[in-house]
Amino acid sequence: MSDVTRRIGLSLGADDCWPLCYEDILEALDLSLPIGRDKVRFECERLQIEPFTLDAKPKYDLVIDRLTHWYDVSREWIKKSILLDGLYVFNNPWSVQSMEKHTSYCAMIRLGLPIPKTWLIPPKEYENKPDLQKTLERYARMFELSEVGGDVGYPAYLKPYDGGGWVGVSRIDDLNALQSSYDESGKFVMHLQRAIDGYERFVRIVGIGPQTRCVNYDPSAPLHQRYTRDRDFLAPEDAQLLEDITLTINSFFGWDFNSCECLLKNGTWNPIDFANPCPDSQVTSLHVHFPWLIKSKLRWSIFCAATKKEMRPNLDWAPYFKIADSDLPPREKLTAYAQIARKRFQTDKFEKFCAKHLADLDQVVWDYFGTDRAKNAVRQKVVALFPEHEWDEFTEYFWAAIQEWRDLDAAERNAPATK
Repeated sequence: MSDVTRRIGLSLGADDCWPLCYEDILEALDLSLPIGRDKVRFECERLQIEPFTLDAKPKYDLVIDRLTHWYDVSREWIKKSILLDGLYVFNNPWSVQSMEKHTSYCAMIRLGLPIPKTWLIPPKEYENKPDLQKTLERYARMFELSEVGGDVGYPAYLKPYDGGGWVGVSRIDDLNALQSSYDESGKFVMHLQRAIDGYERFVRIVGIGPQTRCVNYDPSAPLHQRYTRDRDFLAPEDAQLLEDITLTINSFFGWDFNSCECLLKNGTWNPIDFANPCPDSQVTSLHVHFPWLIKSKLRWSIFCAATKKEMRPNLDWAPYFKIADSDLPPREKLTAYAQIARKRFQTDKFEKFCAKHLADLDQVVWDYFGTDRAKNAVRQKVVALFPEHEWDEFTEYFWAAIQEWRDLDAAERNAPATK
């Protein structure tokens, strides 16, 4: 039996807390797994931004990417490493680069999901480019914004077609608000999307490989309170539906790590925002849900690295479209899409792997989140986001949430409770 090492790279930006916790727990696990004829160990390292030759071999077997949505050098290194060296990456970089919210809406409409009525509107202003004026004079048609608003209906949301982080988003209650917000939108290409007004439930579902977690979400709360602590708030059939939606979206676009927002109204779950392949990973927003995120990233990355899971660089949509064009009822179509997703995520193999090789992970994570190192990771993120006079208050706030998780986790696993 040969000793081999699988190296996991972290491609990071301003991340603080989750990589510290990920690294500490991976080291604490001290894995040595019998995989085939090998004994597989794991190392973790943070990627550096530096020049590279196109024939340089990467030293990583897998990369968790949190940077390339905005940093070109890292993105191009990852794309090169997938093409030339078979590197496995969370997430597919070509998909992240090209699949903005507009494309994701169109794709899920094609699959029959109930996406709210949406128009794309040309920008109010344009970046000056060669031949721009002639092109606009010849082909840019004048339009009545009132007609667009009337077709979508009020209330609605005006938002950049490729945006994120609520930048440039306005709630539109009437034509005057629409005209004013559009006049201020500058060079953004905008979507006007019908609001799901009077919704009964707002849920954000985080997906990491075949793992999902549904969180009752309150978008009106401060950032650190939007992910609520509610438990058992979904009927089993609703939880299954939301899992199937999330896995369908993620596998369709080649995303290992994404979040999906859905609103419930009159018995229908409406996906409204699901092009988030760099979702929130910080303890300062996830709080009680943060340990789940760390465990799920560890499970999926260790599985993919250990088994040398093959990267799927191309997006094969034909199987989904075949189902979409069938005579199956909508819920049965979604079930069939999710079956494709689970196959692509190798769900059965993953679950058997975790049961065999990662049985100690729950206890190791529970132990870790009672340590000073874990609390220091929380404090580092608090220091990065909050004013100095609030550092102690919010460190204790988020730490208490994690201890709440430890108590719940201990009760569920019959482990010793926190002191």
